[in-house]
Amino acid sequence: MRKRPACPQCGSTRIWKDGTRRGANGSIVQRWLCRDCGYRFSYPIAEKRRKIALYKTTNCRVGGWGGQPKNSAKAVEALKELEETEKRVAGATQPGLAEFTSKVLAVAWWMKKQGYADETIRMFVSAMRTLRTRGANLDDPESVKEVIAKQEWSQARRANVIKCYDIYAKRNGIAWERPKVGRPVRKIPFIPTEAELDALIAGSPRKLAAFLQLLKETAMRAGEAKRLKWTDIDFTRQIIVLNEPEKGSDPRIWKISTKLIGMLNSLPRKSQRIFGDGPINSLKTTFYKVRKRLAFKLQNPRLLRISFHTFRHWKATMEYHKTKDIIHVKRLLGHRDVRNTEIYITIEETLFNSNSDEYHFATARTIEEAGKLIRVGFEYVCTHEGVMLFRKRK
Repeated sequence: MRKRPACPQCGSTRIWKDGTRRGANGSIVQRWLCRDCGYRFSYPIAEKRRKIALYKTTNCRVGGWGGQPKNSAKAVEALKELEETEKRVAGATQPGLAEFTSKVLAVAWWMKKQGYADETIRMFVSAMRTLRTRGANLDDPESVKEVIAKQEWSQARRANVIKCYDIYAKRNGIAWERPKVGRPVRKIPFIPTEAELDALIAGSPRKLAAFLQLLKETAMRAGEAKRLKWTDIDFTRQIIVLNEPEKGSDPRIWKISTKLIGMLNSLPRKSQRIFGDGPINSLKTTFYKVRKRLAFKLQNPRLLRISFHTFRHWKATMEYHKTKDIIHVKRLLGHRDVRNTEIYITIEETLFNSNSDEYHFATARTIEEAGKLIRVGFEYVCTHEGVMLFRKRK
């Protein structure tokens, strides 16, 4: 196991990992934060500074040339290497950085004025930064193609980066021939058990727990839930309205549980938005930490496969299992095309073995009894001697 480096500022070994940085040459550098003096540094830089200090404090002249201490020459060489490393890690001296920033921000501002979604603009800026960091010259399409060809990205990621560069090229008058992109492979989503979702909710802090319970009951996208305002909730009638859907989806309305109402009421009302005005990444970071801790505590690695979007997949599968109505599920998810929803038919049939010939059997003598059976997924078969017969696949 590699020993943690000491802080080059105060010498303390009480340090935290503080993310990574990617250098101009594509290398990954671990960053550290000293808990005593607050100094932030990278391990290679800290190691080189330690060597420089060692060379300067050692009076050994063995191997020196022309009366110059050997270690003094090593110190000069290490100091030069340190300066280059710091420049590479910080990215402050990369050629054309100011011009790159200016061009990308100009395109991002144009996208904002054209009405692009904030998440799309964020993806554009991130894609341009990734291309440049990995050695692409954004003003040279062939250089961009070369970098894209070397990446082991999924087809969806590759298509998004190409689409983002296409916007950059058009806005800057750059002619290029878009590389071909294979058809994205649609994967079968992971469907956890309800007990696993409830374990995550129970083990989360108050704000995150309410957020996850909301996703579980409504099948909202995480971005849609993050934008909800207090005025979108009718606490008396226990109704939530979504009027700011993502991806061109239809607006939706839900009846929510008393449990969720209580969880939302317990949150502080410090802004117009229920979950605050900050970025959703803060919630994601907390979620990842909770998920990792619970997966270890409960010895259930399946929890590590659960994301915010998994709650949406789970809800859609359960709703189709209860209703066998794909149009109902389509409306619940806000899909414009039912073909996007049909995957849940396959998932439900596999999980619940809906093609079997075994049924649960139930009867009802009144409309109220029949309604209760229908609500839990039973389907009407016929009426015999005044008794309504219902069935539901096992």
